[in-house]
Amino acid sequence: MGLLTETNEQYYAGQQSFTTTPAQVKFTWTGDTNLVATVTGVSYANFEVYKNGVLLTPTTEYTLSENAVTLIGAAIPTTGDAVVIKLLTSTVWANNGNYSYISLKDVINNFMVAYVGMDKLIPRVKRSDVMFHAKRGLQEFSYDTLKSIKSQELTIPPSLSIIIPQDYVNYVEMSRIDDLGVKHVIYPTTLTSNPYTVPVQDANGVPTQNDLGENVEGTSQTNERWDTANDNLLTGAYDNEMYNAGVYNWTWDKVAYGRRYGLDPETSQTNGWFTINDREGKFSFSSNLAGQLIILEYISDGLSVDYDMKIPKMAEEAIYMHIAYSILASRVNMPEYIVQRYKKDRRAALRNAKIRLSEIKLNQFVQVMRNKSKWIKH
Repeated sequence: MGLLTETNEQYYAGQQSFTTTPAQVKFTWTGDTNLVATVTGVSYANFEVYKNGVLLTPTTEYTLSENAVTLIGAAIPTTGDAVVIKLLTSTVWANNGNYSYISLKDVINNFMVAYVGMDKLIPRVKRSDVMFHAKRGLQEFSYDTLKSIKSQELTIPPSLSIIIPQDYVNYVEMSRIDDLGVKHVIYPTTLTSNPYTVPVQDANGVPTQNDLGENVEGTSQTNERWDTANDNLLTGAYDNEMYNAGVYNWTWDKVAYGRRYGLDPETSQTNGWFTINDREGKFSFSSNLAGQLIILEYISDGLSVDYDMKIPKMAEEAIYMHIAYSILASRVNMPEYIVQRYKKDRRAALRNAKIRLSEIKLNQFVQVMRNKSKWIKH
């Protein structure tokens, strides 16, 4: 059976149209995305319903039950009326490109069918064990194999700190966005650090305690001094003209070209710096970045929410091999040659997945080579 279950209208337009038949009041959505109704404190609706081009009101004009919309009250249609169930734009975006992924649930089901049973290497295994190893594989692959990079567009507030994302594992890149939308990389700095604890000391330098016997925490003077630091004193940009000069601006040649030879690259730039404040769970930025628009790119482990639990189809074989190897390696009395065989299979499948997901195309190689040597002709 074919794997595509949505119509072109459902996928591209995010909607499904109906022409009302006699006595029809129920309309069933058949797309891949489940319809969600607004429930106070639980969820917001991800769709809208139109009758003859007029937006209907939930609860009073229609109800939802298991992807079936029932028109009620004054909205009950007559024969020939046009009814449209339309997904919200954000919901359509979430569905776009999903064919290139397979859900973790499908991976587990496929593994139980293909690798577990009589006359197979794994005659029996608990589904919970397969689920555990599948999740562990997804976590490990998310760090350096799968395309699991997330990003947030944020504005740095006057406090010069932003909270670390809820599903954050490690950062990939931090960039400042200029007026043209061009990224300028913000690098972590070693010029300062964020103390994890700041105990209040008495006159003899001994930390003081509260009535519970715990150290009293104060505010970090290191952070305060860094937040109010004049970045010009760190970058060598001794005046505003030099500070504001860009590398593509003629002013750069006039005030900076040839005068900064041998300086530390960490300080010889005006993009600013950031540090990770583990004590407060925040990213802290240098003072010149206040009010700036930034993009934070980071990786998660793929298990934070349900819609993240999906695997690129190019890495599907690798996750199967990971599950098989993990199950066999954890069993007693399993011949070592079998464990080693599946270890090699896992390594080979993971290597293939990395190559496939690298998205290296021939025309990119050609472009690089043309740039490196003018002897290579078109």
